[in-house]
Amino acid sequence: MARLWYRYAAMNAGKTSSLLQVAHNYEENGEKVLLLTSALDDRDGPGLISSRIGLKREAATYTSSTNFLERLKDVEVACVLIDEAQFLTVDQVRQLHRWVHTNDSPVMCFGLRSDFRGDPFPGAAMLLTLADNLEEIRTACRCGKKATMNIRIDEAGERVQEGDQVLIGGNSRYRQVCARCFYS
Repeated sequence: MARLWYRYAAMNAGKTSSLLQVAHNYEENGEKVLLLTSALDDRDGPGLISSRIGLKREAATYTSSTNFLERLKDVEVACVLIDEAQFLTVDQVRQLHRWVHTNDSPVMCFGLRSDFRGDPFPGAAMLLTLADNLEEIRTACRCGKKATMNIRIDEAGERVQEGDQVLIGGNSRYRQVCARCFYS
């Protein structure tokens, strides 16, 4: 039985490298996968899934207007792998959930659980609700505790607590922290 998976974590936990490893494992077994990433994240170029440790791979992109029931209608793959899944809409998560259970093909989503203010991304909240399997990928805060939150920082390394929910950036813009450091 196929399932909708959500593998989530704070920043810098290895979500993307984990996704690329899953793709490699399927392909090593002669299986075809479909890789998708949000068109919002074009830091390394459009349609490129890129991990901080240097692994890169081309992928198709999705936007908030992508209809996954249409996009996946004639796709024959062993698995669909979605990076930056926090940017999915609520309706898109419902579409993916439906597609998994009517096509008997797994979808694995990788993304953040919450933003820099501690608020949920709508797509992440719906994935936490509908996913058949949830898996937290762990990473550490600078203090050594388990990081579960993200903070946004400015060019001087100072914490930013206001602004748009989505501001694409990596280590120079965000840091993973534990809940204690998030509130201090």
